[in-house]
Order: sequence, then C-alpha cells, then structure tokens
Amino acid sequence: MAEIKDPENTILMELTGGTVIIELMPDVAPKHSERMKELARSGAYDGVVFHRVIEGFMAQTGDVQHGNSTGDFDIRRAGTGASDLPNVPAEFSRLPHDRGTLGAARSQNPDSANSQFFINFKDNHFLNGQYTVYGRVIEGMEHVDAITRGEPPAKPDTMVSVKVAADA
Repeated sequence: MAEIKDPENTILMELTGGTVIIELMPDVAPKHSERMKELARSGAYDGVVFHRVIEGFMAQTGDVQHGNSTGDFDIRRAGTGASDLPNVPAEFSRLPHDRGTLGAARSQNPDSANSQFFINFKDNHFLNGQYTVYGRVIEGMEHVDAITRGEPPAKPDTMVSVKVAADA
C-alpha cells in the first residue's frame, strides 16, 4: 500500500475493482480540497456514478444530486447537478493536468466548481490553467483505468465509498 503522508488530506475511494488512494493538495487548492473532504465525510459521494468516461481522456463523477445509483436515479441527468453547498472559486495553479491528477469539473464559469471532479487517464495539458488541479492518484490507477467508458456509460461504475483516510 502507498505511504499515506497526511491522512487528513488523503482520500480512500473504493471502486468495485479496488481502492484508489488520492492525495489532496490543500497547499495548492485549499477550498477544493476542503470541499472534497466535506462531501466525503457526509457520505455524499457514496454510490455516485462515473457519468462521463472518455477513452484516452478522463473519468468524471461527483454529481451528488443526480448521480447516485440508489434512490431516484436517472443517468441522463447525471452530470447536471451539484451539492447544496455554494460553488467553489477557481484555484488555478501551474500544476499540469498529468495522468492521475484530479481536476474540478465546472461549467463555462471558472468559479462554478462544486462537487464534480474528473481523473485524467493521460496527460491532458490542454486543460492547464483552465481547470483546478487539487489532487493526484498515488495508488490504484489501474482501477481508474478499468472504469466503464461512455457518455453516459450503459452500465456506469460507481464510487462505492469515499472516505478521508484520517477517519477510516
């Protein structure tokens, strides 16, 4: 298992294939890191689908409003919602969108990030300076690579559970 240097800023994302360990970057994007921990601690990410998964690009998830596979679920609406919390302002940095980095999904408005995020399958440097990078996969990228593709996928994969390592 990867060495967890800072359990308070490490996310354990359980997928059906195994655990993905994500190191958050509160020194670079404190508001985005805090939001992810807040939603993880509330259980909002548990059972949420990967609603947009593009081969050679990225896997997007985190629509806690429409993307939960339990209850009233409609994959056609997944990707259009957010949490009940206010949007998070952009925290752009010089960090590149490399393979395994976590980026904040948003609308055309740079300050519209909320709960949705994506994990890059490859280096996507054309996104640099346009989307906030606030974490990176330090273990389990093979499980991210195995996520079912589609926009939306016919049978989407879910985040079984998402926890802050300090709480696990």
